Amino acid sequence: MRKIALGTTGVEASELSLGCMYFGTRTPERTSFDLLDQFVGAGGDLLDTANNYAFWAEGGQGGESELLLGRWMRQRGARQRVVLATKVGALPTVPGGGLESRQGLAAKTIIAEVEQSLSRLQTDYIDLYYAHIDDRDTPLEETLEAFDRLVRAGKVRAVGCSNLRAWRLAEARALCQRHGWAAYCCVQQRHTYLRPSPSADFGLQVSADADLLDYCRAHPDMRIMAYSPLLGGAYTRADRPLPPEYATADSQARLRALAQVAQELGASPGQVVLAWLLRSSPAATPVIAASDAQQLRENLAAASLALSAEQIARLSGAGA
Repeated sequence: MRKIALGTTGVEASELSLGCMYFGTRTPERTSFDLLDQFVGAGGDLLDTANNYAFWAEGGQGGESELLLGRWMRQRGARQRVVLATKVGALPTVPGGGLESRQGLAAKTIIAEVEQSLSRLQTDYIDLYYAHIDDRDTPLEETLEAFDRLVRAGKVRAVGCSNLRAWRLAEARALCQRHGWAAYCCVQQRHTYLRPSPSADFGLQVSADADLLDYCRAHPDMRIMAYSPLLGGAYTRADRPLPPEYATADSQARLRALAQVAQELGASPGQVVLAWLLRSSPAATPVIAASDAQQLRENLAAASLALSAEQIARLSGAGA
């Protein structure tokens, strides 16, 4: 599997990322360990988690995914073979509460929470530390200076952001350049082949819209990390309808192009979606999820799926 440089940070990671959201809650420990072994065995190394995964799952309070990854790395002696990405800012502060009571990105929160994540992960550094959800109540300077402090202390190698609008991303990067701080090297957004309707509302989740894609196209040192790339199986499973935000004429036109290319390659539509994300402009790292070995095997195969320039152009140009 190819490795991708994260900006100028010196961090390199596999072009596919394994989403570990439900490891330790909905996905049992043994299955989680098997999936991690399979991913690393296939050449993957970028593991994606967060300090709040998965507080909303039955029995979850947050931190379960990090705890499981810590146990797996310790049992396998795998810390040096993986690139750990975790996030801060979206853990509820009220027991039983939701994202309305999330921690936010004040400096004291970031500095305190990194220690908790390090402890759960059983490591002394995090490769990639994300600001999970934009916090408009905390000055950007405060958030960014705190992240820079962690990089200078060696507790974090690189910093990224998630669910951030393009104008906020540009503002954050300009501030970092002005002050000489470690800047965001990647942005993790909801991103897939289909384009949501202009009126789509994902709440606190932010889609990679045209402005963000244009920004990343103009700044090749900014990598897109694509979460929910397969829309929960809607591309391939008859029992999983498209989310209503994607039920548009544009989607139908793109689905026709997707089906044609999948047939030409003898691949599943989901594999073509992942391959397109990897090869389109701007390229993206899909954060893939799986609940069993077969699902993961199919997703991993997308990394070696060869799309021609004509097929990429046809997919990218489709729409209504």
